[in-house]
Parts: sequence; C-alpha cells; structure tokens
Amino acid sequence: MNETQNERKKTGFKNRLSAKRLALMAAFVALAYVVSLLDFPIFPATPFLKLDFGNVFILLISFLLGPVEGVAVCVMKELLRIIGSSSGGVGELANMLATSAFILLPSIVYQFRKGLKWVVPCLVAACFLGTGAALITNRFITFPLYMGKSAAAVFADTFWFIVGFNLIKTAAVSVLTLLLYKRLSNFLKKMKI
Repeated sequence: MNETQNERKKTGFKNRLSAKRLALMAAFVALAYVVSLLDFPIFPATPFLKLDFGNVFILLISFLLGPVEGVAVCVMKELLRIIGSSSGGVGELANMLATSAFILLPSIVYQFRKGLKWVVPCLVAACFLGTGAALITNRFITFPLYMGKSAAAVFADTFWFIVGFNLIKTAAVSVLTLLLYKRLSNFLKKMKI
C-alpha cells in the first residue's frame, strides 16, 4: 500500500469516529432503547413475542452511517435492555443476533447502491433473513435456556407464530424506516454529518 492509501484509511477511520457521528450514534441508541420499551404482544397465544419499533432507529442509523455503526447501536441498545431484564440477557442476545441479520444486507447494499429500486428488494430479503435468524436463535438459544427439555416441543407448537410475528415486525420496521429516512437524511446533510 502506498502512503496515499494509508492516509485515506486513517482519515476514513477518524471520520467514522468523529464527535458528530458518535453523538448521533448515542442519540440513536437512546431512541432505540426508549422506543423498545413500548412493546406489546400481537398474538394472544404467544404473549412473550412482543412487537416494538426500536429497530427502526437501528435500521435508520445503518442506512445513514453504515452497517458497522448499525450493529454497534444494536449491541448498545441490547446492553441497556439487559439492565432490569427478566431474561438474564438471553432474550437480548437473541434479539441482537436477529436484528443484526435483518439490518446487514440492506445497509451493506445501500453503501454501494442507493435508491428505492435497490433498497426495497433488499428490505424484503432482509425480512426473511431476520425471520430466519429469529427462528434459529429462538430454537437454539432462547427456548433451550428458558424451557430446558421441553424447548423443542414448545418451539414446534409456536413455530408459525414466531414466523408470523417476525415477518410482521421486520415489515413494519422496514416501512417506517422508508417513511422516515429521506427527511432524516436531508436534516443530517444540513448539519453536515
């Protein structure tokens, strides 16, 4: 590598850790955390599956700053949720893995291809990726740690609720993100972030 490439890498890394970007990430952690506390079940048969819209802010920051920043905000939000959690961090770990699987594809593609013709198909694919990740984390992390030997049977009984819940959640987060993104992006451009 020549000196110019090294300088660009150092400058790029410094820009990623600028005070404005870190402050924006902190604000999005706080927003994602607070909004995630406003959760509610959508299927009476599975009251433990609670819908919240905290992931809107994680997906937004992923589009605005990049996938690494999105995952960092996701991790920080889940670390905050562990405080006072009844799950002992199990639910938060599963949510972090499923959310990361959901945000990575659209935010990576968005770094190279902008516009709805790229974003919408990526979000549709991300809904399925996030749902698949939620199934895996529920089956192999959440249910076994909560239910022990009965985990497989309970998972089989609730499989379609988990699928439906996660498809609804990821689709709702995607739609809300699309509605908010342009306004927020324009605002941040004016602030030169």
